Amino acid sequence: MAKKGKKYLEAAKLVDRSQAYTIAEAVELAKKTSTVKFDATVEAAFRLGVDPKKADQQIRGAVVLPNGTGKTQRVLVFAKGEKMKEAEAAGADYVGDAEYINKIQQGWFDFDVIVATPDMMGEVGKLGRVLGPKGLMPNPKTGTVTFDVTKAVNEIKAGKVEYRVDKSGNIHVPIGKVSFEDQKLVENFNTIFETMMKVKPAAAKGTYMKNVTVSTTMGPGVKVDPSTVK
Repeated sequence: MAKKGKKYLEAAKLVDRSQAYTIAEAVELAKKTSTVKFDATVEAAFRLGVDPKKADQQIRGAVVLPNGTGKTQRVLVFAKGEKMKEAEAAGADYVGDAEYINKIQQGWFDFDVIVATPDMMGEVGKLGRVLGPKGLMPNPKTGTVTFDVTKAVNEIKAGKVEYRVDKSGNIHVPIGKVSFEDQKLVENFNTIFETMMKVKPAAAKGTYMKNVTVSTTMGPGVKVDPSTVK
């Protein structure tokens, strides 16, 4: 394991590893232990009692955070005709079809999220090999394959985040920035937590919410006691 820096070690002393905190305490501690000079991202991590290898225990979706993420997402929309105009009116950063497919094939990635209308997926599918590994492939489960491009763009700009369980049963989701008021981070966390509980697969056995932590970029993890989440 990489050696931790002095600042990190000092910050980590503030966190009692054996204790699970309320979300309000965890947010306060996470902010206190942010050691970087920039406005770090605050992230929630959930270790779930699911077996992601089984199709009926795959968890994937998206949710709009009430207070946004503190980051403005750049949105690329693949659409034709009227839907292109609709996407532009909604505030998409880039709108097009073949020209942007070519640009991506040549290594252009100046965007954060792709939205595509269903009739464009045949073309967008050709980019699977480059978009898939980066997690940028549009997907109906996350609301990014849709004819309602206005809603899709508006939600992404308002602070929509995607979540997806990894092969170890973990989900990581940004809940804002260190500069956010504590209450706003708590509200964002609660929204994610409620969503995680709602999407619990019926086939999941045993303890579902195994471990919850809040941390900042390069900061120590602070354990949250799930039973204290309102």
